[in-house]
Amino acid sequence: MVDKSWKIPEVALAVDLAVLTVRAGALQIMLVERGIEPYRGKLALPGGFLSDVDENLDDAASRELAEETGLELAGLHFEQLGTYGAANRDPRRRVVTVCYLAFVPELASPTAGGDARSAAWVPATTALDQRTELAFDHKKIVEDAVERARSKIEYTTLAAAFCAPEFTVADLRQVYELVWDEPLDPRNFNRKVTGTEGFLVATGAQTSRQSGRPAALYRRGPAHLLHPAMLRPPPPKPDTTRTS
Repeated sequence: MVDKSWKIPEVALAVDLAVLTVRAGALQIMLVERGIEPYRGKLALPGGFLSDVDENLDDAASRELAEETGLELAGLHFEQLGTYGAANRDPRRRVVTVCYLAFVPELASPTAGGDARSAAWVPATTALDQRTELAFDHKKIVEDAVERARSKIEYTTLAAAFCAPEFTVADLRQVYELVWDEPLDPRNFNRKVTGTEGFLVATGAQTSRQSGRPAALYRRGPAHLLHPAMLRPPPPKPDTTRTS
Protein backbone atom coordinates (compact mmCIF):
# COMPACT_ATOMS: atom_id res chain seq x y z
CA MET A 1 0.00 0.00 0.00
CA VAL A 2 1.28 3.46 -0.91
CA ASP A 3 1.76 5.87 1.98
CA LYS A 4 -0.29 8.83 0.74
CA SER A 5 0.89 11.03 3.64
CA TRP A 6 4.35 11.26 2.07
CA LYS A 7 4.88 14.34 -0.06
CA ILE A 8 7.63 15.38 -2.42
CA PRO A 9 9.55 18.11 -0.56
CA GLU A 10 9.71 21.54 -2.12
CA VAL A 11 13.33 22.19 -3.04
CA ALA A 12 14.77 25.16 -4.92
CA LEU A 13 17.59 24.58 -7.40
CA ALA A 14 20.48 27.01 -7.78
CA VAL A 15 23.90 27.20 -9.43
CA ASP A 16 27.12 28.63 -8.04
CA LEU A 17 30.47 29.24 -9.71
CA ALA A 18 33.97 28.74 -8.36
CA VAL A 19 36.05 30.63 -10.93
CA LEU A 20 39.81 30.30 -10.41
CA THR A 21 42.63 32.20 -12.05
CA VAL A 22 46.32 32.89 -11.50
CA ARG A 23 47.12 36.59 -11.21
CA ALA A 24 49.30 38.93 -9.15
CA GLY A 25 51.44 36.00 -8.03
CA ALA A 26 48.58 34.03 -6.42
CA LEU A 27 45.81 31.56 -7.09
CA GLN A 28 42.69 33.71 -6.92
CA ILE A 29 38.94 33.08 -6.89
CA MET A 30 36.06 35.27 -7.99
CA LEU A 31 33.89 36.49 -5.10
CA VAL A 32 31.00 38.92 -4.98
CA GLU A 33 29.59 41.02 -2.15
CA ARG A 34 25.95 40.13 -1.71
CA GLY A 35 23.58 43.03 -2.13
CA ILE A 36 20.50 41.27 -0.75
CA GLU A 37 19.52 39.13 2.22
CA PRO A 38 20.39 36.62 3.41
CA TYR A 39 24.02 37.43 4.17
CA ARG A 40 23.78 40.91 2.75
CA GLY A 41 27.24 42.48 2.66
CA LYS A 42 29.00 39.10 2.97
CA LEU A 43 31.35 37.64 0.38
CA ALA A 44 30.01 34.77 -1.69
CA LEU A 45 30.53 32.86 -4.90
CA PRO A 46 28.61 34.25 -7.86
CA GLY A 47 25.44 32.31 -8.52
CA GLY A 48 21.69 32.19 -8.11
CA PHE A 49 18.47 30.35 -8.82
CA LEU A 50 17.43 28.97 -12.18
CA SER A 51 15.31 31.52 -14.01
CA ASP A 52 12.61 28.96 -14.83
CA VAL A 53 12.03 25.22 -14.82
CA ASP A 54 13.16 24.89 -18.44
CA GLU A 55 16.56 26.58 -18.02
CA ASN A 56 19.54 24.32 -18.61
CA LEU A 57 22.03 24.14 -15.71
CA ASP A 58 25.00 25.11 -17.91
CA ASP A 59 23.03 28.05 -19.29
CA ALA A 60 22.07 29.15 -15.77
CA ALA A 61 25.70 29.07 -14.67
CA SER A 62 26.79 31.14 -17.66
CA ARG A 63 23.93 33.62 -17.16
CA GLU A 64 24.59 34.10 -13.43
CA LEU A 65 28.29 34.70 -13.99
CA ALA A 66 27.57 37.29 -16.68
CA GLU A 67 24.89 39.03 -14.60
CA GLU A 68 26.91 39.22 -11.38
CA THR A 69 30.44 39.77 -12.69
CA GLY A 70 30.23 40.72 -16.38
CA LEU A 71 32.46 37.75 -17.29
CA GLU A 72 31.66 35.14 -19.92
CA LEU A 73 32.25 31.39 -19.68
CA ALA A 74 32.26 30.92 -23.45
CA GLY A 75 35.50 29.32 -24.62
CA LEU A 76 36.77 28.66 -21.06
CA HIS A 77 37.17 25.37 -19.25
CA PHE A 78 34.37 24.69 -16.81
CA GLU A 79 32.95 21.57 -15.25
CA GLN A 80 30.60 20.57 -12.48
CA LEU A 81 32.43 20.56 -9.17
CA GLY A 82 29.70 19.03 -7.03
CA THR A 83 26.20 19.27 -5.61
CA TYR A 84 25.61 20.81 -2.19
CA GLY A 85 22.30 20.25 -0.46
CA ALA A 86 22.57 20.35 3.34
CA ALA A 87 19.16 21.10 4.81
CA ASN A 88 20.33 24.24 6.63
CA ARG A 89 22.70 25.69 4.03
CA ASP A 90 20.22 28.46 3.12
CA PRO A 91 18.06 30.11 5.83
CA ARG A 92 15.24 30.89 3.37
CA ARG A 93 14.30 27.32 2.46
CA ARG A 94 15.77 24.05 1.28
CA VAL A 95 18.13 24.93 -1.57
CA VAL A 96 20.26 22.50 -3.53
CA THR A 97 23.05 24.09 -5.55
CA VAL A 98 25.10 22.67 -8.39
CA CYS A 99 28.52 24.30 -8.31
CA TYR A 100 30.63 24.76 -11.42
CA LEU A 101 34.41 25.06 -11.42
CA ALA A 102 36.11 27.21 -14.06
CA PHE A 103 39.81 27.66 -14.86
CA VAL A 104 40.50 30.94 -16.63
CA PRO A 105 43.58 32.86 -17.75
CA GLU A 106 44.13 36.29 -16.21
CA LEU A 107 41.11 38.42 -17.10
CA ALA A 108 40.08 42.00 -16.55
CA SER A 109 38.57 42.98 -13.23
CA PRO A 110 34.90 41.97 -13.01
CA THR A 111 31.97 44.38 -13.02
CA ALA A 112 29.27 43.69 -10.45
CA GLY A 113 25.61 43.45 -11.41
CA GLY A 114 22.40 41.65 -10.55
CA ASP A 115 22.25 40.76 -6.85
CA ALA A 116 25.96 41.52 -6.34
CA ARG A 117 27.04 44.83 -4.83
CA SER A 118 30.64 44.33 -5.94
CA ALA A 119 32.82 41.64 -7.51
CA ALA A 120 36.56 41.05 -7.26
CA TRP A 121 39.36 38.54 -7.56
CA VAL A 122 40.40 37.39 -4.08
CA PRO A 123 43.45 35.25 -3.22
CA ALA A 124 42.29 31.72 -2.42
CA THR A 125 44.30 31.82 0.80
CA THR A 126 42.34 34.90 1.88
CA ALA A 127 39.01 33.28 1.02
CA LEU A 128 39.97 30.21 3.07
CA ASP A 129 41.39 32.14 6.03
CA GLN A 130 39.39 31.45 9.19
CA ARG A 131 38.91 35.19 9.66
CA THR A 132 37.16 35.53 6.28
CA GLU A 133 33.40 35.01 6.45
CA LEU A 134 31.70 33.62 3.38
CA ALA A 135 27.95 33.28 2.87
CA PHE A 136 26.11 29.96 3.00
CA ASP A 137 28.49 26.97 2.78
CA HIS A 138 30.72 28.70 0.28
CA LYS A 139 33.93 28.27 2.27
CA LYS A 140 33.50 24.50 1.97
CA ILE A 141 32.88 24.90 -1.76
CA VAL A 142 36.02 27.03 -2.15
CA GLU A 143 38.02 24.36 -0.29
CA ASP A 144 36.69 21.72 -2.67
CA ALA A 145 37.41 23.91 -5.71
CA VAL A 146 41.02 24.54 -4.72
CA GLU A 147 41.62 20.86 -4.00
CA ARG A 148 40.02 19.89 -7.32
CA ALA A 149 42.32 22.32 -9.14
CA ARG A 150 45.37 20.93 -7.35
CA SER A 151 44.50 17.36 -8.23
CA LYS A 152 43.35 18.06 -11.81
CA ILE A 153 46.67 19.56 -12.86
CA GLU A 154 48.44 16.42 -11.63
CA TYR A 155 46.93 14.18 -14.30
CA THR A 156 45.55 16.54 -16.96
CA THR A 157 46.92 19.40 -19.05
CA LEU A 158 44.49 21.91 -17.50
CA ALA A 159 47.28 23.93 -15.90
CA ALA A 160 47.69 25.50 -19.35
CA ALA A 161 44.11 26.79 -19.09
CA PHE A 162 45.42 29.35 -16.59
CA CYS A 163 47.95 30.63 -19.15
CA ALA A 164 47.64 33.06 -22.04
CA PRO A 165 47.28 31.48 -25.52
CA GLU A 166 51.09 31.58 -25.85
CA PHE A 167 53.28 31.07 -22.79
CA THR A 168 56.72 30.01 -21.66
CA VAL A 169 57.64 26.97 -19.61
CA ALA A 170 58.40 29.38 -16.76
CA ASP A 171 54.84 30.76 -17.01
CA LEU A 172 53.46 27.22 -16.78
CA ARG A 173 55.75 26.35 -13.89
CA GLN A 174 54.49 29.39 -12.00
CA VAL A 175 50.93 28.10 -12.39
CA TYR A 176 51.89 24.79 -10.82
CA GLU A 177 53.80 26.50 -8.02
CA LEU A 178 50.95 28.87 -7.19
CA VAL A 179 48.18 26.27 -7.38
CA TRP A 180 50.15 23.72 -5.36
CA ASP A 181 51.78 26.38 -3.15
CA GLU A 182 55.07 24.54 -3.60
CA PRO A 183 58.34 25.53 -5.33
CA LEU A 184 59.45 23.28 -8.18
CA ASP A 185 62.87 22.58 -9.62
CA PRO A 186 63.02 24.47 -12.96
CA ARG A 187 65.17 21.93 -14.79
CA ASN A 188 63.14 18.90 -13.75
CA PHE A 189 59.90 20.70 -14.58
CA ASN A 190 61.15 21.75 -18.01
CA ARG A 191 62.21 18.20 -18.80
CA LYS A 192 58.85 16.74 -17.71
CA VAL A 193 56.54 19.11 -19.57
CA THR A 194 58.54 19.32 -22.79
CA GLY A 195 59.02 15.54 -22.78
CA THR A 196 55.31 14.74 -22.34
CA GLU A 197 53.80 14.09 -25.74
CA GLY A 198 51.00 16.44 -26.68
CA PHE A 199 51.27 18.69 -23.62
CA LEU A 200 53.00 21.63 -25.32
CA VAL A 201 53.35 22.73 -28.93
CA ALA A 202 56.28 24.98 -29.78
CA THR A 203 55.26 28.11 -31.68
CA GLY A 204 58.74 28.72 -33.06
CA ALA A 205 58.70 32.18 -31.51
CA GLN A 206 60.54 33.53 -28.48
CA THR A 207 59.95 36.23 -25.92
CA SER A 208 62.42 38.41 -24.08
CA ARG A 209 59.95 39.81 -21.56
CA GLN A 210 61.57 37.74 -18.84
CA SER A 211 65.02 38.52 -17.53
CA GLY A 212 67.90 36.61 -19.07
CA ARG A 213 68.03 34.98 -22.47
CA PRO A 214 64.94 34.78 -24.70
CA ALA A 215 62.50 32.01 -23.78
CA ALA A 216 60.63 29.78 -26.22
CA LEU A 217 56.87 30.26 -26.53
CA TYR A 218 54.44 27.35 -26.50
CA ARG A 219 50.73 26.68 -26.97
CA ARG A 220 48.63 24.08 -25.24
CA GLY A 221 48.85 20.82 -27.15
CA PRO A 222 46.12 18.32 -28.05
CA ALA A 223 46.67 16.02 -25.07
CA HIS A 224 44.15 16.07 -22.23
CA LEU A 225 45.72 13.53 -19.88
CA LEU A 226 49.29 13.42 -18.62
CA HIS A 227 51.23 10.16 -18.89
CA PRO A 228 52.94 9.90 -16.48
CA ALA A 229 51.11 12.16 -14.05
CA MET A 230 52.78 15.29 -12.67
CA LEU A 231 52.52 14.50 -8.98
CA ARG A 232 52.54 17.10 -6.25
CA PRO A 233 55.63 17.22 -4.06
CA PRO A 234 54.96 15.18 -0.90
CA PRO A 235 54.34 17.22 2.26
CA PRO A 236 57.40 17.66 4.48
CA LYS A 237 57.79 15.04 7.15
CA PRO A 238 57.21 16.28 10.70
CA ASP A 239 60.33 16.93 12.73
CA THR A 240 60.50 14.18 15.32
CA THR A 241 63.83 15.28 16.69
CA ARG A 242 63.62 15.85 20.41
CA THR A 243 65.53 18.60 22.08
CA SER A 244 66.77 18.26 25.59
